[in-house]
Amino acid sequence: MSDETAPESDRAPDAPHPRAAQRLFGHAPAEAELLAAVAAGRLHHAWLITGPPGIGKATLAWRTARFLLDRPVAVEAGLFGADPTPPATLDSDHDSPRGRRITALSEPGLFLLRRGWDDKTRRHHAVITVDEVRALKGFFSLSLPDGGRRVVIVDSADDLNPSAANALLKLLEEPPANACFLLVSHQPSRLLPTIRSRCRRLACAPLAADVMQQALSALLPDLETSDREALATSAGGSIGAALRIHALDGIDLGRAVGRLVATMPGVDRMQALALSASLAQPGSEERRTLFLHFVDDTLAGLARQGARASTGSPQSALAPSPSAARRWAEAQQTETQRVRRGLAVNLDAQALILDMVLRIDRLAALCAADR
Repeated sequence: MSDETAPESDRAPDAPHPRAAQRLFGHAPAEAELLAAVAAGRLHHAWLITGPPGIGKATLAWRTARFLLDRPVAVEAGLFGADPTPPATLDSDHDSPRGRRITALSEPGLFLLRRGWDDKTRRHHAVITVDEVRALKGFFSLSLPDGGRRVVIVDSADDLNPSAANALLKLLEEPPANACFLLVSHQPSRLLPTIRSRCRRLACAPLAADVMQQALSALLPDLETSDREALATSAGGSIGAALRIHALDGIDLGRAVGRLVATMPGVDRMQALALSASLAQPGSEERRTLFLHFVDDTLAGLARQGARASTGSPQSALAPSPSAARRWAEAQQTETQRVRRGLAVNLDAQALILDMVLRIDRLAALCAADR
């Protein structure tokens, strides 16, 4: 299905692949819904697992695939279709022969549909193509030694081009016997309505703060508690986002943004110049994107502070009133977009960022005077 030496398109940089995850953090309601369907003998042939990126949807899909492949279809053929020994968990043994085959992507009952790798360009395809979906025909034509279930993971369904989506739809309309499709989607509204209508939806929400702390403690055990708290706050309930921020030294970058704003109005220009210069270095594209995300969050926080018009917080001097809140909200909509547009046409990154910081500083002076 893919070149084993190529990077995996469904794996976040600097993070383990979801199929290697031994534990799922959060999403107990989704897991319970799957277990209830299996226990009742009414496992739907297609499940659409939805939610923001990085919250564990793919991990849930792989966990479900392992469970279903470990569980003989005949077990679910009890009285009136109910399972005589209903499962209590989706846990499975990663070290069993089948578990190792799944990890190695060599399990004959599993098909992973994802963006392919182009050896000529040394890049992943931008979309899942119809030829990659047509490979499912060969997958379903092969017989399994135990005659068991087949599982297809689509990660992500958002990547299907129109021809590929229509080819997959035909399989969903007339699914092969004992087949289960697990479609991961970050933006289900972009999928064909006919695909959505043929799937049972499992909605996954961003992780709660306590769950984020548990996950980060397990994944980044050497991280200081204060850094884990900063990561959890910045990541918005997404483990994937937290790992990405950590890999980009985003904790220090976020604090640098905070220190810069703390000098406003009358920003420390040497500090602003040093930060903008570091973000203009070659290979800093991802850090620039993360920096703009932190600026957006900071401006949104100032707008919220002004709307509350409360005193005593570090931001109250910069956002003392509802009118200041409106100005900050407008800035949140325009300032970083100005930089993004400039970067898109290859304008000087340092000049763009420094200009934005100075514009925000001028706005800080205006808002601080609005008492």
